[in-house]
Amino acid sequence: MIKVRKADERGRANFGWLHSRHTFSFGSYYDPAQMGFSRLRVINDDAVAPGAGFDTHGHRDMEIISYVLEGSIAHKDSSGNEEILSAGEFQLMSAGTGILHSEFNPSSSRPLKFLQIWIEPNVLGGKPGYQQKDFGRNPGLTLVAGPDGADGSLVIKQDARLYQLWLGQGEQARLELASGRQAWVQLVDGELAVNGESLSLGDGAALSGETQLYFSADRPVRALVFDLP
Repeated sequence: MIKVRKADERGRANFGWLHSRHTFSFGSYYDPAQMGFSRLRVINDDAVAPGAGFDTHGHRDMEIISYVLEGSIAHKDSSGNEEILSAGEFQLMSAGTGILHSEFNPSSSRPLKFLQIWIEPNVLGGKPGYQQKDFGRNPGLTLVAGPDGADGSLVIKQDARLYQLWLGQGEQARLELASGRQAWVQLVDGELAVNGESLSLGDGAALSGETQLYFSADRPVRALVFDLP
């Protein structure tokens, strides 16, 4: 079964310096039918004005992934990490017992666009952690995060896997899912067919009861694929 979450049906937030689209309920946007999918709790599509950003704030017991689409993020946290993330990089912050952090667009002229993703952990507490990596633009599926760090992936505190998908015009890819698993596909660029269902820019798709995912593109595509419990 496939259920598409259309881009224009997502929640909206506009604070002037921040324009955001919320796939699931977040902040002032609340829809009881959109509270997450499996352990995937947040997908925010954020655009941050030059020189602006999120002041220091706290999180706990959440796996927080940032994926930079355009521009860069200046990150600083209470564990002593102070980093710049550029376009194409992934950041995974395990909040654990609690962490304070800030995120800013350090450019005076260029906008910042990134996806903010929250996944509920299967282990509560523990020391906060920070990971950052650029996985390039290899064609097909590339494992970005998983529970065991396979293939150089980031280590997440959940039985979940996140893949980066790049396809050129006319290219295809396939992902097998174990019995009982679910998947979410978030389209970042282009148009993508998933098991025959068409997705457009910004669309998401929840897949249940599927054992294989088939991806095909008529033009270049970038997407994120979540393998979830």
